[in-house]
Amino acid sequence: MSDLTDRLFDGGLELNRRLARGAANSVDWLFKRDTLIQSGRTWFELVHDSDLMALRYYELPDEDEIELPDGSSLPIRRRQHALPLVLVPPLGVTTETFDLMPQRSLVKYLVARGFKVYLVDWGRPTKTHGHLGLRDYACDMLGEALGHVRRHSGSAELSLMGWCMGGLFCLLYQGVSRDPKVRNMVTVASPIDLESGSGVIAGVAGVAQALDGPAQLVSRYSNLLLDTLDPALLSTPPWLTTLVFKLTDPLASVSTYWDLMTRLYDREFVESHSTTSDYLNHMLLYPGGVLRDMARTAMGGNQFASGRVEFGDTVAQLDRIGCNFLGFAGEGDKLVPPEVAERIVDIVASKDRDFRIAPGGHMGVIIGSRACNAVWAETAQWLGRRSAKQGRRGALAGTR
Repeated sequence: MSDLTDRLFDGGLELNRRLARGAANSVDWLFKRDTLIQSGRTWFELVHDSDLMALRYYELPDEDEIELPDGSSLPIRRRQHALPLVLVPPLGVTTETFDLMPQRSLVKYLVARGFKVYLVDWGRPTKTHGHLGLRDYACDMLGEALGHVRRHSGSAELSLMGWCMGGLFCLLYQGVSRDPKVRNMVTVASPIDLESGSGVIAGVAGVAQALDGPAQLVSRYSNLLLDTLDPALLSTPPWLTTLVFKLTDPLASVSTYWDLMTRLYDREFVESHSTTSDYLNHMLLYPGGVLRDMARTAMGGNQFASGRVEFGDTVAQLDRIGCNFLGFAGEGDKLVPPEVAERIVDIVASKDRDFRIAPGGHMGVIIGSRACNAVWAETAQWLGRRSAKQGRRGALAGTR
């Protein structure tokens, strides 16, 4: 009887503690939400800052190790790799994508693995930037950013890593410039062959292709060419960008709020929930010029899958890209399923190329709790072997 009484007493104490912690967390969640948001905490140096695009450099932290999502620790490698690594995010999201939380930060992880990490910040576009297209981002701004990386790091050679549209920017830049000093490239969940699979983007492409004939007929007889439209009119507002991402997993946006109610006592969970929600609810405007170019190249003619992409008077020859290449896709990605992304390894001319499927959806594959042991770790290992000062491109050919 005494054991039962003790258990009831201990259970009552634990319930009281949870209720007290839950009440305190509820007050913070309702009235002091900013204290719960953990994103963007990693210190960086602003290397370049212009009207829109900026460039960040993440230095080695003072501590000896960093905390990982599973609660373990990773010792910081003080001897850095010779080649700097440039992270290229997609449009529509903030830079917090790669620095979501202290224990779930891609930039901090890669720095700890010995890389000189730079991050391209596309800024916060407004309607005045709606005319910007693929050439502006993939060629002009990315090319400018890489110039600043080279001057700051002192290394002419470098590596690129891009997620989603960021990966397409990397491919387009290299397909146009064929920059001999880009030694390695990693893309994650970047849409290539929209005719080969399902997914949200492929579905939109199907509609675009179905309308392509009528659209050409209209333009031919009424002279309403797509070029004459103001690209700013095609820009999508931030709320629509948020909606698209949430529609990839509609149940999650509901279930997480139920989880929050049942786990208000767990401060770490409340911080994680608040940070992720803040990130998703603060997406950015998507420039109409990029959407117009993508409608023509990816959705209209499936040009990425052909290896030759034309936008305006610029031609990107993806089938001439020869740098070491590694591609990823998320096994549960509803936006860009693996079959849409994996075509790229058949297109690039790289002797050293590989494609892997990792756990997670479109966002989870790069920022989810399992990304650290999959995409992050595999990328660090792959790049580490190819980032020595005297490394030879193609030395690891045949590893596919």
